[in-house]
Amino acid sequence: MKLLVLLWALLLLGTAPGPGPRPAAGARGSCSHRCGDRDELCSCHPTCSGLSTCCSDFRDFCLEVSPYSGSMMGGKDFVVQHLNWFNPADGVICRFKESIQTLGHVDSFGHVHCVSPLLYETGRIPFTLSMDNGRSFPRSGTWLAVHPSKVSKTEKSELVNETRWQYYGTAGITGNLSLIWEPSALSAQFVTIELWGYEETGKPYSDKWAAKWSYLYPLATSIPNSGFFTFTPKPAPQSYQRWEVGALRIINSKYYAGEKDVHAVWSNEHALAWHLGEDFQADPEAWARAQCLAWEELEDQLPNFLEELPDCPCTLAQARADSGRFHTDYGCDIEHGSVCTYHPGAVHCVRSVQASPQYASGQQCCYTEAGTLLLTADSTGGSTPDRGHDWGAPPFRTPPRVPGLSHWLYDVVSFYHCCLWAPECSRYMRRRPSSDCRSYRPSRLASAFGDPHFVTFDGANFSFNGRGEYVLLEATLTNLRVQGRAQPRTTSDGTQDRGTGLTAVAVQEGNSDVLEVRLAAREGVLQVLLNQEVLSFTEQSWMDLKGMFLSAAAEDSISIMLSSGAGLEVSVQGPFLSVTVLLPEKFLTHTQGLLGTLNDDPTDDFTLRDGKVLPPKAASRELFRFGADWAVENASSLLTYDSWFLVNNFLYQSKHDHTFQPLFPEETIPNPSLAAEAAEVCGDNQFCTFDVMATGSLRVGNATRTAHQWHQRRMQSLQPVTSCGWLAPPPNGRKEGIGYLSGSTVYFHCDSGYSLFGAEASTCQADGTWSRPSPMCQPARSYTVLLSIVFGGLALVALVALVYVLLRRRKGNVASWGSQP
Repeated sequence: MKLLVLLWALLLLGTAPGPGPRPAAGARGSCSHRCGDRDELCSCHPTCSGLSTCCSDFRDFCLEVSPYSGSMMGGKDFVVQHLNWFNPADGVICRFKESIQTLGHVDSFGHVHCVSPLLYETGRIPFTLSMDNGRSFPRSGTWLAVHPSKVSKTEKSELVNETRWQYYGTAGITGNLSLIWEPSALSAQFVTIELWGYEETGKPYSDKWAAKWSYLYPLATSIPNSGFFTFTPKPAPQSYQRWEVGALRIINSKYYAGEKDVHAVWSNEHALAWHLGEDFQADPEAWARAQCLAWEELEDQLPNFLEELPDCPCTLAQARADSGRFHTDYGCDIEHGSVCTYHPGAVHCVRSVQASPQYASGQQCCYTEAGTLLLTADSTGGSTPDRGHDWGAPPFRTPPRVPGLSHWLYDVVSFYHCCLWAPECSRYMRRRPSSDCRSYRPSRLASAFGDPHFVTFDGANFSFNGRGEYVLLEATLTNLRVQGRAQPRTTSDGTQDRGTGLTAVAVQEGNSDVLEVRLAAREGVLQVLLNQEVLSFTEQSWMDLKGMFLSAAAEDSISIMLSSGAGLEVSVQGPFLSVTVLLPEKFLTHTQGLLGTLNDDPTDDFTLRDGKVLPPKAASRELFRFGADWAVENASSLLTYDSWFLVNNFLYQSKHDHTFQPLFPEETIPNPSLAAEAAEVCGDNQFCTFDVMATGSLRVGNATRTAHQWHQRRMQSLQPVTSCGWLAPPPNGRKEGIGYLSGSTVYFHCDSGYSLFGAEASTCQADGTWSRPSPMCQPARSYTVLLSIVFGGLALVALVALVYVLLRRRKGNVASWGSQP
């Protein structure tokens, strides 16, 4: 009987959503060629461990690796876990993305090793493993390739005083350069240090445009692996001068120079000032100016990428709150001391999360301490957009989508040419002008928290404490689905509350990965599953996934940024999850589910599946019916069932538990002493008060209050503001003030020798227009000239008066003479 039940359970699990198409079947009862698959005999799916249904060779064929991540530059040695091979007869070959092969090896302990290849992309890279010299690849796993800037310092070499390397040859920068690394990072007695150069060849934005790393030449060969190297740079031969961006690679000296995909330690990519030719060193400013002018000419021939970039948020508060579309630029981070080297005057910058659709470009927005958007038209510290998004863009691999490197070629090296090595920064700023925020529209916000309470996108709020799995949000615009699982809290004495809270949330948009965040067994910690497989954050807190980015800044908080600009933030608040969803304005009229109908009308937020709308003042039991109506259907469930508890209670059962009797607000009977304590903790927060009464726990109520206050603060940060746009100073004058939002005033002054004609100030009005136009500064006459004119005029008036008087007297005398006899 138990066997029949087990077979029936496995068949049901086979109908649950899996992580993609089934791989080609291997031998029945084996996971050879079958990782991710499951059938009636045994499973090769990640959920099998918790269900004890794995094939006996699951770990031999469905591979775990350590470390699981490394730079996309490659050269990282990793070990295949749980797989030992003590008498290898054939070679080990590791194949990435079905096309890139590297040689593996077996160490003296029988552990199988692979080496990651040089890639031009970030994200989870599938690989297969051959242990018969490439005749078959029955084993599979995943490698996480990361942006070079996100690699641990211990895993790469360091350019000592990196600024000195990148300014070498300019005024006063000469002498030795030094490189350090961790010797244990390479199992070698002697090493070779090489220079590699990066370039993008072919006509831009054509199918001939290609990215390429090239080995150039060695800096040192067969030197001791001491962790330190110093040298005096010499101009490279002319044939190498076209490479201006590159990186150093350190390898075991047993490999030939330039050998690809071997165990290596890389430096940061950087501007190769130190390797440039004698013409640069003879007159670096003139050389850089020529390069700046050539870049300017090229830019004028390329498409205008600025037109498809999103406008920046108007304030720092908006930029930090709109986390689905904008994320911290680590080069200027208020959380880490605001070290904003390239943006003086700024305390924080953000970048657009997603690259622009056609040109894969990126937006950058920087802000002052007062929260004002800093523009290049006002300051060289202003934010500058990027032709190549620093984080790259799917499908990567080709320009300008190569993470980090396309950005270096088109936006960073040109900044060195124009702004750092030559005084031509105005040319750079004209072609990388800051965006203002006149067309920015904040994202819309909805939340669920506590027992659980919902605040919809349009501001309606209600409580629904059902037990089951429910649709929080569906949006047909991008086929966005967000689902949640709600369960009762189990108290310390083993009883269950008559309320529930969210314990798991899953999301998918279009054909993206499925990501689930749930409460872990350890209190206050989240567990994240990617396509139903538990993720580890021991090495990386940021991951590039299919259709989304994932950030795990802390154990109790996860941010998810989707390709549409939608965002989710999931955190632990007390015994339950708190969930916030942000949607760009384009989702207007396209949503349904427990978080409401986004259309600026809260009266239709309680819409059932059949289109019937409950009134805004519906009774709690009617709202309970609304919640139950949005139960998930088995065929569309995104949630994971990797324990028999979840299988028995949520997969087999109705998605809404009709037998569960919640506590409704009108049924709460206040305990006088508890009510007094609740009043002290909750104040006028009704969500908090209800949760204290429902659970008897002040801690639960306080967590609910905290989550609700956080939602309110986020709403306040995302309030729309009016911008009048940048206001130019008058020619031959200047202005005082860089704020352009409603209520801001800009004052005008003229340079010495000029006089102001027009308004002395202009104020941004509520309708988005300036109260007065910019004035003019016209040449002023000197005081000597002015006095000459004044006194000359007075003298002329006096002269005229004198002549007049004399003429009058003469006329009088003539009349007198005529009357005599």
